[in-house]
Amino acid sequence: MPDRDAYDAVIVGGGHNGLVAAAYLARAGRSVLLLERLAGTGGAAVSSRPFPGVDARLSRYSYLVSLLPKKIVRDLDLDFRVRTRTVSSYTPAERAGQATGLLVGGGEARTRQAFERLTGGHREYDAWREFYAMTGEVARRVFPTLTEPLPERAELRARVDDDTAWRTLFEEPIGAAIEERFEDDLVRGVVLTDALIGTFADAHDPSLRQNRCFLYHVIGGGTGDWNVPVGGMGALTAAIADSARMSGAVLRTGCEVTRIDTDGRRAEVTYATEDGVHTAAAGHVLVNASPQALAALLGDEPPAPAEGAQLKVNMLLKRLPKLRDTTVDPYEAFAGTFHIAEGYEALAAAYAQAAAGRLPAAPPSEIYCHSLTDPTILAPDLVESGHHTLTLFGLHTPARLFAHDNDAVRADLLTATLAQLDAHLAEPIADCLALDAEGRPCIEAKTPLDLERDLRLPGGNIFHRDLAFPYAQEGTGRWGVETRHPNILLCGAGAVRGGGVSGIPGHNAAMAALERDGLGAMDG
Repeated sequence: MPDRDAYDAVIVGGGHNGLVAAAYLARAGRSVLLLERLAGTGGAAVSSRPFPGVDARLSRYSYLVSLLPKKIVRDLDLDFRVRTRTVSSYTPAERAGQATGLLVGGGEARTRQAFERLTGGHREYDAWREFYAMTGEVARRVFPTLTEPLPERAELRARVDDDTAWRTLFEEPIGAAIEERFEDDLVRGVVLTDALIGTFADAHDPSLRQNRCFLYHVIGGGTGDWNVPVGGMGALTAAIADSARMSGAVLRTGCEVTRIDTDGRRAEVTYATEDGVHTAAAGHVLVNASPQALAALLGDEPPAPAEGAQLKVNMLLKRLPKLRDTTVDPYEAFAGTFHIAEGYEALAAAYAQAAAGRLPAAPPSEIYCHSLTDPTILAPDLVESGHHTLTLFGLHTPARLFAHDNDAVRADLLTATLAQLDAHLAEPIADCLALDAEGRPCIEAKTPLDLERDLRLPGGNIFHRDLAFPYAQEGTGRWGVETRHPNILLCGAGAVRGGGVSGIPGHNAAMAALERDGLGAMDG
């Protein structure tokens, strides 16, 4: 490896956003070097085989796709597909001592019937249809702006062109709209969950961080649909990496970037490998890492981290469990998002307990089964024998709860979370777990502190920091990726319009770099 290289752009970090930026810049004829500290690219959007001796490729961290624009897939000629889930969600409940639940999906008539069976009338379903018709229209108007220069607030407001929608999503705590529109506690909770994925907040938080989370969850693809990546999340990042390489970008792994120096026009990136310390000069540096990591590389004071608040559990089952609610087939219930302990009041109680420094007594979570929609992630023999994956995402478990003893608290939380699931099953989930080659149950759990250690997510925050509304604010710059240095750009989840598996920050950072003068080819 040479002691010194020169490129038009150096990209720090090989997560999916860094790969997108590399592919765009290389396709524009720029010389690009991407440096990734781990042995492979992909960051949190990877597939792996976590259970020894078991050929199951799980999307170990990020697991569903909503925000990835078709524009990026087309622009980069990505060999990548998603599949739509046939069921949106199933939420088990107990009413009058009987196991029941709410299945959303399978057509309008069936969904209406499910609402009426649960609530005893048509009011909640009508309110549901009206509410999501509103968010769907906002999605169609707002999503296309995510790969354009940041609109001003007034410009985005004009695009939305609906006073009620704007007030509901952008101005008032989402809890107010939920309580005004819906009466049933379970229905209210199902709506609220999209505001809490990876975001520790109450429904009435005046900061509106829950509204920002909700907005990004309902505008994806211009429809709000959450899709399953065919072949697992690693198939997406492999396709982007292939596009970047074929376009001429140089991707190097095992390279730990330790410093960035810049005068605003030229930059120098210092990085370490097994064989020593190296430098690379560049006109631009695009950083696919957190704002905290960027500050450390520049020698700046880092911003305070926004702590993560989720539990991620991966499981492999030898069979899907039977449900107490016998009116629903497990193959449908687990095909969408399976909500657990996510009634409206239960979510409020869990938040209050966690905010007071205690694990929630009834930890809320949601599950989905990737292999029901995409069995290609399992070896044929596992498919034939009825094996399935389960991915569980727990809410309201902020990093502070694990600070004293991460291992012990993780174990306690996992036990309590699975107990909430078991309450709706006709058999314990433990009886359904497959065993690995060493005879151990195929289950792993990741806390915010585990994610911070494994992926360097600050505080375990999957969005790197609190999400921002997708319009220009003080200091955001034209594309929402700019920093105080003209030639240093943030292309990770911490950029404005970052978060989720989208590629949007990578696209926008590449566009910002290409717009700047003086990014011509450098002598190497």
